[in-house]
Amino acid sequence: MSAGKFRKIPVLTVHQWLPGWDRIDFDPDEHRAKPAKHFYLFSLPARELRSLSGIARRVAKDGAPRTEDLGIQRQHDPERSEEIGRFVEYGYPWSTLSKAKRGSAEFHGLRKPGWLPTAVVLNILTKQDVRNESQVAESDLAVIVDGENGPCLQLPYTAWKNGWAPSKLPPFEIIDGQHRLWAFDNAGSLETFELPVVAFLGLDISWQAYLFWTINIKPKRINPSLAFDLYPLLRNEDWLEQAESHVVYRETRAQELTEILWSFPESPWYDRINMLGERQNRWVTQSAWIKSLAATFVRSWDRRSGTSGGLFGGRSKTEGEVLGWSRAQQAAFLIFAWDSFRKAVNASRDAWSQALRRPPQDDENRAWRPDDVKAGDDLAFYSPHSLIVTDQGVRGFLHVMNDLFYQRAAVMKLNNWRPDERSTANPVGAVERELASLKAQPFTNFITEIAKGLASFDWRTSSAPDLPETLRRNKLVFRGSSGYKELRAQLLEHLAKHKGDVGSAAHRLLERA
Repeated sequence: MSAGKFRKIPVLTVHQWLPGWDRIDFDPDEHRAKPAKHFYLFSLPARELRSLSGIARRVAKDGAPRTEDLGIQRQHDPERSEEIGRFVEYGYPWSTLSKAKRGSAEFHGLRKPGWLPTAVVLNILTKQDVRNESQVAESDLAVIVDGENGPCLQLPYTAWKNGWAPSKLPPFEIIDGQHRLWAFDNAGSLETFELPVVAFLGLDISWQAYLFWTINIKPKRINPSLAFDLYPLLRNEDWLEQAESHVVYRETRAQELTEILWSFPESPWYDRINMLGERQNRWVTQSAWIKSLAATFVRSWDRRSGTSGGLFGGRSKTEGEVLGWSRAQQAAFLIFAWDSFRKAVNASRDAWSQALRRPPQDDENRAWRPDDVKAGDDLAFYSPHSLIVTDQGVRGFLHVMNDLFYQRAAVMKLNNWRPDERSTANPVGAVERELASLKAQPFTNFITEIAKGLASFDWRTSSAPDLPETLRRNKLVFRGSSGYKELRAQLLEHLAKHKGDVGSAAHRLLERA
């Protein structure tokens, strides 16, 4: 590459590195290689920057483990990009007006400059970087070179022209600023409009996810499903294992368990969790699952209130120690518990379950079945009119299962179930081994008894067909955020009527409430 014939942009080098950062656990195998100790600042016309940039959009499909999907950006929201384009034209609040009002002289007084002073954050790919078995072509590389007055960004052409496109991967990866660039996709009148840029060089993909998180998730409160979707790329295994009480551990562990419940074939929730918060997907969202797990199994023990803690996150009140189960053990426990419940519901011949299996008919020959409920699936469990598949139902089951086990953890000697030594290296792959090991543990009888007791509860929602009016009104209490507490209380009251350890444990929990 001859330096003389290429377009060069002056850059400012920003040195940001502390001596202590050298002791951070950098790991190329986890897409977390040690980065350069500086980054760069420059500006480029927005349309030119767009053509140089690759923008990966996240897609969840076919139950593929999220950690194998290395894209970190959001799905493109055309309306958001269009609004940014209008903002650039005449600022706020003109950009939010209807098309008719924007065309009316009456509102010309609302026109303002549409400045975009916030930097686009990107990564400059090097010739060593590989993405999905592809690389930037030698002729398309953007490189940092020494200039007469300091460092410069050398671009892969003499002068940019509309229509320029890389032959393979684009030389830039956008970390933050995707929708700003989409806004300039067809803006022919804005060719000279520049955007400030913060550029990293050869930054590994996990650090890109970390930057996206620090820029967006906390201060801007973006879609929680996307936020949690990023967490697998932010793992620092040793730190997470040692920070059991930290909120990041709880959220991250809850995300990991949700992913396993969604992607493990034997799970009742295999491919039945709304991983991206899509409106047309009726299954409980990933965000809601994570919040429910963080509020139940992964919560810490509140010493002030004396309430039950989380089996996977709190400390046993009697033993004063954390249950030392690996991620694979925790996931195996949840899968076994949910599967036991599904089997108990499937075996139920109570009026509520039979009613859900015989919904109104579309014709004389076949009962109506939602498209997302397979032929072999039990409608008593998976019907849209079953509380089990609602946010409140998921939280209720997790609450009761956690609280009953937390209370009896010492008696059942849960810590005697030791993790497989191979589990820590690949917890998702170890779930099958841990499930086989779990089935031999004596305490699984307690899981089975809880599941059988819960299966005799009436799980129909208030919208279930042919529900008596009095019962329908009684079930309205489960709607909304107050429904979590009410459903937990009614499930415990229901179990307290049973004999044996389950009934007595439920009775003790009600006495403490």
